[in-house]
Amino acid sequence: METTFPISGLNSLGHAIDEEMKLHHNIDLQKLLLIAQSLKIDVNEYLQAPQIAWQITNLKTEGCSTLGTLGNFSLIIGKAKSRKSFFINIAVSTAVSNDIILNRFKSELPQKQNEVLYFDTEQGKYHVQLALKRICKQININEPKNLHVYHLRSKSPMERLQIIEALIYNNPKVGFVIIDGIKDLVTSINDESEASMIASKLLKWTEERNIHIVTVLHQNKSDNNARGHIGTELINKAETVLSITKCESDNNVSIVEPQQCRNIDPEVFAFEIVDGLPAIVENLELRTETIKNRYDVTKLESIKKYQILTEVFTHNKSYSYKELETQIKIASKNQLKKELGVNAVVKLITDCKNNLWLLQEKPKGHYTLGEYKKS
Repeated sequence: METTFPISGLNSLGHAIDEEMKLHHNIDLQKLLLIAQSLKIDVNEYLQAPQIAWQITNLKTEGCSTLGTLGNFSLIIGKAKSRKSFFINIAVSTAVSNDIILNRFKSELPQKQNEVLYFDTEQGKYHVQLALKRICKQININEPKNLHVYHLRSKSPMERLQIIEALIYNNPKVGFVIIDGIKDLVTSINDESEASMIASKLLKWTEERNIHIVTVLHQNKSDNNARGHIGTELINKAETVLSITKCESDNNVSIVEPQQCRNIDPEVFAFEIVDGLPAIVENLELRTETIKNRYDVTKLESIKKYQILTEVFTHNKSYSYKELETQIKIASKNQLKKELGVNAVVKLITDCKNNLWLLQEKPKGHYTLGEYKKS
């Protein structure tokens, strides 16, 4: 038998549910209004400027440029092998040390918030330890007590996120945090909801804990944009965005440029690796201009390469490798009116061997002149 309800009963039930929903809505509304009131900006309220976390000394102008402040996060972007990790080495060394690093970088962390958390999501334990040792060498401290380094590669994105959040909220002395591999806190760099979640987390952590967080993200292979939706979201929310690229005219040099800054843009600067540690490149313009003016021996016409060999072998019928290098330097200077460097001479010898203009009977044997055939 089908059960029926009187219309009046249904109306009463519907009215009760409607009233309950209204009540619940009113409670939520009151909460939202209170929250909104606490977020309202008062033009007469005295607010201190954010405290500087780290900065760089200018060379072309007076003073310093701010790279990051407490209560904000910054983003470092660059292609693979652009030496982003070495730049992070500079950032961590600056935050940990009381000294000026590389005569340019200085930390302004308050004494009660001078501890640094460094999270690496990509490398294994051995290579993360190598990075830690580089920092210790850079600041000349065997075991800095205010630096805590963690390797998170073996964990899932959610576990990494939870570990980072737990360590940030359970150490009141933390003032500076590095997350090298921010994309590894999400399952997809193109998921808009995950990208929004990570950006919200960074904003929440930095504001509630009054800390500065430096994040690292790869650029696309095809262009200079940060990867995925997460890249777009972080660029929109970051206080400072710095890009790191290899110098086109000198592959040993990495150039750091401001892409987007809420503070005054820092000057473009460059660094290289010297004895395993990053070092600032001085006189970059002069150095790169000198490299651009070097003679490109690979563009030399085939007949001119052979003419250099012809002059070399007018003095002797065979040469050891070192003797051949010396004679090619002399002959090329006579014919090209330019002095070739060691690398250029090596390229020339290799090219001539490949074209059988230079012959060698056995490995490490003497070189003799071959017959000219156009390559």
